Amino acid sequence: MSFLNRLFGRDSSNKDQPDISFGRYSDAYKDDTQYDAWDKAIEQFEQENYLDSYQTFFSYLRDEKEDNVKFELDKGVLQFEFVQGSRKIVGTASNKKIIAKAKIVKTNKNLKVDFMRRLLEQNYDLKYSRFCLDSDDHLAIIFDTYSVDGSPYKLYYALKELATNADKQDDLLLDEFRSLDAINLDHLRPIPIEEKEAKYKYINRAIKKVVDEVNSKKLDAKQYPGGIAYLLLDLVYKLDFLTKPEGFMMEALERIHRLYFANAGQPSPEKNAVLLKELEQLLERPKEDYFKEMYRTTSTFGITTAVNYSRVVNFIEGELGNMYWYDDNGYDEVACSVPGYIVGYCLFNYAVPKPCKDLFQLYYQILEPGYFYNLGFQTYRAKDGTFNVKGIKKAIKRLVDLYSSKYEGFVPNTSMLDFKSTTAFAMSYLKMMEVLEMTKLD
Repeated sequence: MSFLNRLFGRDSSNKDQPDISFGRYSDAYKDDTQYDAWDKAIEQFEQENYLDSYQTFFSYLRDEKEDNVKFELDKGVLQFEFVQGSRKIVGTASNKKIIAKAKIVKTNKNLKVDFMRRLLEQNYDLKYSRFCLDSDDHLAIIFDTYSVDGSPYKLYYALKELATNADKQDDLLLDEFRSLDAINLDHLRPIPIEEKEAKYKYINRAIKKVVDEVNSKKLDAKQYPGGIAYLLLDLVYKLDFLTKPEGFMMEALERIHRLYFANAGQPSPEKNAVLLKELEQLLERPKEDYFKEMYRTTSTFGITTAVNYSRVVNFIEGELGNMYWYDDNGYDEVACSVPGYIVGYCLFNYAVPKPCKDLFQLYYQILEPGYFYNLGFQTYRAKDGTFNVKGIKKAIKRLVDLYSSKYEGFVPNTSMLDFKSTTAFAMSYLKMMEVLEMTKLD
């Protein structure tokens, strides 16, 4: 093993990296063929060629890499199925009607009042679909419409509502109501126990580190609530992207995000205290509860909003300056959480351009070397914190080679990177991204 291998723990080449994905699935990264299919589906629908329109519509939804959608025309009826996380959605379409259904859990005869109330409340919030109980005592969510009203626009939003709600509710209901039984899990792909262990240990270690930092009172929680908020939200978004949680933990992280950005009149110190308590409760979850929510999934719909690169640049410009005071006054953890918050917020809320997403993932890979090492990835820092400068610049160069022909102006200036400290590097990395003038080529 070479000196660099001994120093940084992994081969600095980009070969044989683990097949582990990060972050939320987005359906915003479609190719020209898919966009052409969308236009054709609309044209066919306007010509009242409904079955042709539906077949073309599902071609638009199909992600060849994910293998997420299947459909077949048989005797004038289109049979289709697609996958969204832990749920499989099946349905039929004809020239008269289209029906889609996802089974969520198996119930029993003695349904609890709070369970039924939950479903009634959920139905009130749904626009296109509805929860129901089928003849086999399955809780399901269903959507149907006459074909004459089933335009591609309506289908997209209706099927997305159905699929994303079905995917979210199964784990949440199973966790809360122990009398329910899981169903239709054959399409889920298990992950190795080593990966589960690495994720579980990272979740607990990362939460405990932030909780200890806040409780140490190095930074006065009442005087500097903004700094505490950066620590907490950086952690939430980082856990969401790096561990790709399902079920209870995914909902917990989303709830923390909603709690912070809701009720603008609530004092920030009180809001931070609520967020901290939510995170402390995650530390109390048994390992087996985490493990049962760890699996590989395939998706069809994304929940993030597609944005162009200028939106990312504006967000960096608006937030990065908030780290300077903390950096100047020795609050290194808080200072570093500001660029971490920027990266995490963008990945949590937006479907950013692919080069930007890969740069953000590389940011995490550089700043979280222990976690990536445990997952089997190459690392870019030694145990003493020393940066692998050549390896980092080489990784960025690989991204340039991959995307420069598709995105004009994608030439990150690596000479801007400052490797003196973690805080200096984090700041300089975001500044490097801030000055990029990247536009997608047609």
